[in-house]
Amino acid sequence: MTGLRSALWLPIFDELADPVVVARLAAEAEEAGWHGMFVWDHLRWRAPVRQVADPWITLAAIATATERLRFGPMVTPIARRRPAKLAKETATLDRLSGGRLTLGVGLGSDRFGAELSATGEELDDRRRGEMLDESLEILTAAWSGEPVHHHGRHYTADGISFLPRPIQHPGVPVWAAGFPGNAKPIRRAARHDGFFPVNLEHPDQLAEVVTTIAVLRQGKTTPYDIAIALPPGADAAPYVKAGATWWLAEFAPDTVSLDQVRGALRDGPVDIE
Repeated sequence: MTGLRSALWLPIFDELADPVVVARLAAEAEEAGWHGMFVWDHLRWRAPVRQVADPWITLAAIATATERLRFGPMVTPIARRRPAKLAKETATLDRLSGGRLTLGVGLGSDRFGAELSATGEELDDRRRGEMLDESLEILTAAWSGEPVHHHGRHYTADGISFLPRPIQHPGVPVWAAGFPGNAKPIRRAARHDGFFPVNLEHPDQLAEVVTTIAVLRQGKTTPYDIAIALPPGADAAPYVKAGATWWLAEFAPDTVSLDQVRGALRDGPVDIE
């Protein structure tokens, strides 16, 4: 990959909780030369946020409003989703878009909206990590189109074929999120197609992660992405030097507005070779 790809990373809250609005933004972003649009995946958020859109319906709207833009949830907390249903959703959305979906995955958190505890979901990080890894096993098998035989601690898929399969081969690219200093999320990310470091504080942190992932992926020749989140206007060059391949323009979830996003969109993507 040459240069840095740029994407808008939208908390689909309040003014952005309307899929029609987000689809229009996606079309404008594609026209302005942006490479991607990713959306948050939450049921609710802390005050003052009141409205929260469903990410999957919003992503379908983005898919139909664009032709080239890469898109996806960044990130979806897989432990509160059924992997069989997610396999169908991702394959269908990939086909709808002509093969442009990227699946961002992570543990999720109860910290900002108590959305896990309020709905009776698993609160233990270790168990949610197990559920995440087991789900990814099922998804990877499901995307192959072959019958899935999985009998795990948390999920079962007994001889089910998930057809039609995604357009992308061998499946939808998976970017795994995690804190830069935590070994387990980095190992998880190295098994898949990309890493999205959370709460990245300095380019040196990123360089260290990139080195670790390169060691873990020795012998693999498939493309790999490192996505970073920085506010619009931030200097991405040191992060590109450290190994970033995608910049996700981030917006504060409590104060994000349509005007703010449209302003960043019109400023255009970062141009770094």
